[in-house]
Amino acid sequence: MGHDAARIHHVGHIVEDMAEAIALYERLGFLVPPPSCPAMPRHEGGEPEPFGAANTHADFPRSFLELATRVKDGDTGRLPADTRLVPLEAPPEVLPLLVERIGETSANLAACLDRFQGMHILMFSSPAIDAAAARLTASGVRHGGVNTVRRAAPEGARTPVETVRYLEIDAQEPGGRPGTAPEGRVGLVADLDPDIQGARLLDHPNGAADLVEAMLCVEDQDLPAAQHRYEAYLGRPARQAGPARVFDLDGAALTLVPGSALATVLPDEHPPELPALVGCTVAVHDLARTRDLLLRNGLPVRETPSGDMFVPAEAALGTAVVFRSASPGTRP
Repeated sequence: MGHDAARIHHVGHIVEDMAEAIALYERLGFLVPPPSCPAMPRHEGGEPEPFGAANTHADFPRSFLELATRVKDGDTGRLPADTRLVPLEAPPEVLPLLVERIGETSANLAACLDRFQGMHILMFSSPAIDAAAARLTASGVRHGGVNTVRRAAPEGARTPVETVRYLEIDAQEPGGRPGTAPEGRVGLVADLDPDIQGARLLDHPNGAADLVEAMLCVEDQDLPAAQHRYEAYLGRPARQAGPARVFDLDGAALTLVPGSALATVLPDEHPPELPALVGCTVAVHDLARTRDLLLRNGLPVRETPSGDMFVPAEAALGTAVVFRSASPGTRP
């Protein structure tokens, strides 16, 4: 039977400096387009100025890696010069709510950065997001309901507008911030449109083809509770793999690792605090070629006991980026 939370849709790397982050991801071998940022005039008749949050993606056919940063007043000079400003256009009765939501997003990004720079977003892909919302509600998981946003589709897509439907899981403890779990922003997004996704930049120099794993590290005593939460989020059980707990998804996995085992799974990794999304794994078509690219670009490369390789968090703005040989049949 199919699941309404099928695979990893995207992970989000929250950074202080977008230009620095894009430069890092290019050294990692990803194609990253200029970031986008909402904009509106600060006063009547003024030019639109960026505010809220800026983001960009390294895209794959069914998933992507997101880079995101908060944008504060006066931050214009900190954004890359080629940042695409997207003026907010909405009916007068809707605009205040839109501005409020963007402000909430920026506040959540700021709270993540107050913890540490690194990965704070984990979104799962859903082929039936309304059914997923109903299942979560029936399971007692608080969430903000299904939201719908529309944005311009990339050039080359058959439709000019991309529709994104998503929900965010709320903190389950009293007083927690809406749209957050203990490790950050967690939720579900309707499956990517293959036509629209195919029009994006997908031919990465490092040979990356898919996002195949996210790794969440928790305190040892918190592992059972984290497993219970994600069993409710994903509607499926985890299996035990040594000290870890693994949720098998469609061509991907979520791995929960107790803090005492992290340095074994990812040698020498030590997160600043827990819980934390400590790494993501990307499938590549030629692991040796990817390794050569990373070394040429001056990045340190370590190996895992399972045979993957990774750039450690200390060299990758707070999150380990893991590379794995793609399974046969993975789309280029």
